[in-house]
Parts: sequence; C-alpha cells; structure tokens
Amino acid sequence: MDFLNAVLEEVINFFGASTVLDALKTENYAFFKSFDGIVSCIFLALPILLIAEFFIVLFKEREQLKTYRVNFIIIVFNRIIGRTLSLGTIFWSIGFFQEYALFQTSYTWYWFIYGYIIWELGSYIYHYFGHKVRLLWCLHSPHHAAETMNLSVNQAHFFLEFPYADLIRTATCMLLGVDPKLFFSILVLDITYATFIHIGEHIVKKGQFGFLGKLILTPSHHRVHHGKNPLYMDTNFCNLLNIWDRIFGTYQSEEKNHPIVYGITREMNPGSFIDVYFGEFKALFKDIAHAPGLKNKLLYLVMPPGWSHTGEHQTAKIVRQRFLNEQPNRD
Repeated sequence: MDFLNAVLEEVINFFGASTVLDALKTENYAFFKSFDGIVSCIFLALPILLIAEFFIVLFKEREQLKTYRVNFIIIVFNRIIGRTLSLGTIFWSIGFFQEYALFQTSYTWYWFIYGYIIWELGSYIYHYFGHKVRLLWCLHSPHHAAETMNLSVNQAHFFLEFPYADLIRTATCMLLGVDPKLFFSILVLDITYATFIHIGEHIVKKGQFGFLGKLILTPSHHRVHHGKNPLYMDTNFCNLLNIWDRIFGTYQSEEKNHPIVYGITREMNPGSFIDVYFGEFKALFKDIAHAPGLKNKLLYLVMPPGWSHTGEHQTAKIVRQRFLNEQPNRD
C-alpha cells in the first residue's frame, strides 16, 4: 500500500496537480484567479499535452517512440539521484550571494520586468557556457540528443546540470538585486514557459506566433536552438525574452529553406540511454587519454566541443561561420 501511495504521489507531482487538488478539496476556488492558481493550471496542462503528443506519435510515427523511451528513463533516473540538489543549490545561493547584492528590489510589477531580464541573463550565461565548455557540454548534451522535438525533451538533462544552472541563475539574480520572492515567481513562470517551447510539431506545427515572434522566443526559435544544421548551431540561448541573444549576436530565426535537423553532430545511438546520458563523457575521456601533455588534457575540459590539440578544430563557431561565408545571400 505504501508503494502504491508513493507511485500515486509521483504521478500527482509529475502532473503538477497537488496545488490544484488542494484547492478543490478545500473549495478555495478563488485560488484559480490568483497568479499561483493560473500558473498551477498551466503546469497541469503541459503534462497533458505531453501525453497527447505521445499518443499521436504512437499511432502515426512509431519510430519516434525511442525519444520518449530514453527521455522517460532520464526523468526517472534524475528523480532518483538528484531530487533535492536543485532546490538545495538555489537556497544556498540565495543565502550566500544576496548579502553582496549591488542593491535590492521589491515585489512589484516593474521590478518583475527587471527581474525577468536579469533572470534571462543568468539563463543565457549558464546555457551559453553549456555549449562552449566541453565538460559542461557533457552535462547539457542529453538535452540535445533527441532527433525529434517534444515536451519530454525538456526533462532530458544530466542530473548535475540542474545545480550548475541554478547556481549561475540564482547568483546572477541575487547579485543584481532580485528580491527572493520575486525570484521564485519568475522561476515558476520560466519553468512553465521553458517546458512549453519544447512542444513538438505534432501539436503546434510552426510555432512562430506571428508578430509575437519579434518580441519573444517561440517554439520555432527553440527548435532552431536544437538544430544541428550549421546555420542553427549555438543560437537562441534564452527562454522567453530574446534581448540577450540579440545583444550578444546569437539570435537566429527559422529559415524555410533550411529545415531543422535535430540532434548532435557526434555519431550516436539516440535510442540508447547509456549513449545519450554518458556518451559525451566517454568521448571526452577518450580525447583526454590520447592528448599529449597535461596542458592539452586540461584544454579538452574547458575548450568548446570540436576543439582539437591537432589544430583541426570543428567547433560550432567555425562550422557556422564557414556556412555563412559559403552562403551569404541565402533566403
């Protein structure tokens, strides 16, 4: 019975239904008019969309089921070994960094806008270095391994990426004065939207959202981020506001003449949990083992993926720039 209760609790947590159920049990219907109530309902909708995606794939494109299988294994694996790491990192970072804040904001709508811009800066920093530092790419690569896009992809990360990401984002927000209560409101909203932008073409075909695509990053933009096409490599690092991608020159819209090809450039088996989760570590250790001298071995840890001690670099920056040079007048 305890086992069944534990399973039921996990299912409720997966659907994000606990707060909604509590409100219904206590007949606190006013809760659904509040910010937290609206976000809770959105949280509930996203797993339902994930299941809808899954059944569409099940009946129409069964060959894509391997993506769901691997991602669900990753979700379970991460829940078992890293359940408390993320929150622990956030609380520690708030306690450590807040006292060094340049100034302090308050819980108001105008500071919310400021806070979200700063949150996106922290997200950009962690995400950028997750693509530009080989060791950090090992943590991030399971998120890019899928050869299709769907909501389960949002949960596919190496478990140590969560504390790394939370450390960078929380430290950035605290040092730049984001109020902790404001921080957690932004965190909840961003987690919700970050899940949504992974929605697959089975549910939202184009995901460009018309004029809104000029103001925010849409599912189309994030699909670009997951593309391994040279044009799309290492672009669109933000989640919602594209301000930092535009400032730092990493913004890229989807181009109709360049259909997105999902996945990573390393030859791999996207249907293997071991290869998806540990494959980049194996490739990194192999490069370190064959590198001459301590300096080169250390450089493999910190240089971008594709860097080589032989000088035959194939980093995303080089590959993308070569493509842009060869096709300067593309449509």
